[in-house]
Amino acid sequence: MRNKTLLSVSVLAASMASLLLAGCANNQHTGGHGASGSHGPISKAEVMAAQKEWGDGIVDISRVYAKTGDAKARATEHIKSLYAYGNTIVLFKPTLASEKQFRGDFDGALSYFIGREGTEDTGFAISGWTNVRFENEGVYSGSDLAMAMGNYFFTGPDGSETKVEYSFGYVRGPDGKLQIMLQHSSVPYGSWK
Repeated sequence: MRNKTLLSVSVLAASMASLLLAGCANNQHTGGHGASGSHGPISKAEVMAAQKEWGDGIVDISRVYAKTGDAKARATEHIKSLYAYGNTIVLFKPTLASEKQFRGDFDGALSYFIGREGTEDTGFAISGWTNVRFENEGVYSGSDLAMAMGNYFFTGPDGSETKVEYSFGYVRGPDGKLQIMLQHSSVPYGSWK
């Protein structure tokens, strides 16, 4: 039984790796630039810059919502510029999603970020966040695909921090800028109230 379980895990890992590589290949066929493109392999510094841009975008969506009440345009810009929707597959599992766990399209991501009446989505990005900081456990880079895993911390309006675990995968968009093609977020076991 143990050998069958190990074989199943190995087959699953190989299948996931093939899917991710196929996604990268698909990205290249739709205008993205990989290691063979003019932008070269993705660097760790680019990943860290993309993380900062993502966090700053979440804070800005909260700011816009608090100021004008209308964060849809800013959230739309955030998703269109930072996610690979339309260029390759996007595997997005938000932190606070249980009924519709996966957001494989733009509309699902927008609903999660700004909320949608009649759904579980209350608007993660309009929760008043004042800061987002990343602590990477590790970053894989140096090819057409980059991956990062660790914790990110969201500072609320009262100054308290919420720790969330993440995995992000990045590919190059048509303009050479990094785009998210994988995002999985979860709260540490037993910590969500």
